[in-house]
This record gives sequence, C-alpha cells and structure tokens, in this order.
Amino acid sequence: MRRLPHLAVASTLTIALAACGAGGGEEEADATGSADLTLWLMEDSVPDAAQEWLVEEFESTHEGSTLTVQMQPWAGIVELLQTSLPDSSQTPDLVEIGNTQASTFTSVGAFSPVDEILEDLGGDSLIESGLEAGTWEGTTYAPPLYAGSRIIFYRQDLLDAAGIEVPTTLDELNEAAVELNEANPEDTDDFSGIYLASSDPKTLEGWLFTYGGDYATQQSDGTWEGALSTPESLEGLRAAQELMEDGSEYVSDPNEAVPVAYELFNSGRIGFYSGLALKEYDIDDELWESGQAQVMALPGPDPETPGTTFAGGSNVAISAASENQELSEEVLKLIYSPDFQTLLAEEAGWVPGNLDYADALSGHSADPFQDAVAHSQLTPNTPSWGVADSAQLPLEIWTRIADGEDVEDVAADVDAQLEEILND
Repeated sequence: MRRLPHLAVASTLTIALAACGAGGGEEEADATGSADLTLWLMEDSVPDAAQEWLVEEFESTHEGSTLTVQMQPWAGIVELLQTSLPDSSQTPDLVEIGNTQASTFTSVGAFSPVDEILEDLGGDSLIESGLEAGTWEGTTYAPPLYAGSRIIFYRQDLLDAAGIEVPTTLDELNEAAVELNEANPEDTDDFSGIYLASSDPKTLEGWLFTYGGDYATQQSDGTWEGALSTPESLEGLRAAQELMEDGSEYVSDPNEAVPVAYELFNSGRIGFYSGLALKEYDIDDELWESGQAQVMALPGPDPETPGTTFAGGSNVAISAASENQELSEEVLKLIYSPDFQTLLAEEAGWVPGNLDYADALSGHSADPFQDAVAHSQLTPNTPSWGVADSAQLPLEIWTRIADGEDVEDVAADVDAQLEEILND
C-alpha cells in the first residue's frame, strides 16, 4: 500500500463524473465486438510475465481487440486519475490503485460496480481486507489485486543462546524481545532484542490492531469517532511503548533506515525484525541454511491466532467512463484467472487477490505471509484518511509515545485531530 498524498479535490472529481454520467456507457462495445483497451498498472507491482500473459490471452480470445498495459509511477497517481477518469477520451479502461487510495474514487462513482461478476473473480476467496478497501456503501467497485503484510524474522541462534523459547503470542514476543535485549548473549555492540523504529507506523500498527484497537471507527450515522482512547487501543499503545523503551535500541532510526535494517539482522545486532516477505531474500543464505534465521507471522492473542497487521496492497477497477465496459469485465476475469493469480505469487512474491492461489508462493516466508495477509486490517476506509496520513498523524502517535509521553494524553489528543479531519 502506498501512502496517499493530501487530497482536497475529491469534490471536483464528483462534479466531473456527474457531468459525464457513465462516460461512454451508451456507446460501449459489446463483449463479442472489438476495441483497443488500456490498463494502467503501477510501477514495480505486476511482474512482466503476468503482464505478457494477460495481453496475449486477451488478444487471442478476443479477435480484433488489443490490450495495452501502461506503467504509472506512484508519485502523483491520485492527481493523474482525478483528471483522467472523468473523461472517456483520456481514461484508462482499467486501473490499479493502492488500497488506501481506493475510497477516494469508489466514493464518488469513478469506478464501475462489479458485484454481478464478483463470484467469477473469486467471491469469498478474495482477500477480506482488500475487498473492504474496494467496497463503498455495500457495493464492490475495486476487488483486491494483491496484498502484503509484515511478518517477523527472528534469530533462532540468539534465542537459543539466551535460553528463550520462541514466542507463540504477542505478549510472549514482547517479553522475549525485552529478555533478549537484556541478555545480549553474544555481547554485541549496539545490540537490540527487536528492531522497532517510531518512524515505521506500518510495523507498529500490528500492536495496535492485534490488541483489538484502531485509529477510528465509523458510527451508524456515518460520522467517525477516534478510537485510540478505547481500552483495546490503549493496551496496544502501552505494549508498543514498553517494547520500544525496553526492547529496542533503534527507536529513533529515521524512515530511510527501516528498509535496510536487515543488515542489522544479518550481523546479529537484532533478534527480531519485522518486514515484508521479500525481505527474506535480503537475509544471508547461510543464516537460512544453518537454521539461524527463522520466520513467523506476528503472533496473536493466543497461539492459534496470528496477529493483525496492516493490510498493504493494491486493488483493480474498471473506469466508469470507459466506453468498453463489457470487454473490460473480460480483462478483469482474466486478471483473476488461475494463471494470472499464480504468476502474481510466483514471480512477484505477492499474496494474490484470490487466496485460493496463494499456495504458489515459495520460500521460507510463504506460509506466515499468507497467514499475515489473511488476518490483516485496513486503516479507516474513507477518502479523508489520506488527509490524516498526509498530516502524519500515525507518525505523530508513535513518535510521541516513543518519546515517553503519557499514552492516554497522546490518544486523546490525536483522537480529537482525527475526528476533525475525518468528519470534515
């Protein structure tokens, strides 16, 4: 999932869409006809092999039609879509969108409903959190394309040296990290039981969500209420604060240090490390071969239940202004076919939108990665969350509690800010 830039022009998109109605719906091509379709995908998301298969399969089964895949950068994509989607002459027929950005467009009618073909796309096998991201007021517009959630890598050799059992619950992980931090079994300089940085909200949200908390919840009247002051959220925030204070020596690391923290893991300077599954390939091969490196989903409240982590990923949708609605549905069905979904897993290492094909994942991280995604959770599903994120409220929370501020005071303060932004 990509961070959503500040948005202040969603109403502009609404007006434009109202003006063009359903775009080229009155002139849309029949599924058996031919047309030139365009699919926008985001850079570094869908592997080349999957793109090539999709184009070849669509064009071979829809004679006379073409499919062009255009790659778009993440930077500025929301603004680009806001200008392109309302215009049938400029819009792509289908588009990939980050899951936290989806509500910006589902909420204003920019995408076509897909409820009638949802079973063809996977139905109940689709990633639940991703499906939630692409649904607005009970209608599904953008099913999940792929997802990724953070998992926990750990140094088995360091735990063994310190006489610490592998944790099976989040409470046990907190205790193990603190014990390991204190033990420093190999007397390593700059050693830390766990790598936690206050600049990494997406990892820390695992503690907030697993203890049952959230940033905000929507009420029956549609308004949003800050949820950081609930008992569940406070428990998660306090647990994270204690862990940062007593288990991590890298709390003040800047955001740019987080992606390369695997170097600390490789050199034995951290015992537990949170990252996406692809981080497996940054960990030294000899650590895996010797059994010194291991991996698990973030533990949950009990040994049988994985923890709840942030749901990163993308969704895919049909532009409401596309003049090729039926053919676009045909492309969408191919995207959710076994071949394409399997290629997402095999070639890119993502958990595919249809979990039935997640078994195609390989490597040490495959099983825990699937468990993490299946138990993942979204941040509040509203276009206004982009404003809160751009205002860096999640970062503010974790930075302030890492600095030792009273958790209840921070929660009450940020709750008030969230309610003002989300209800604006």
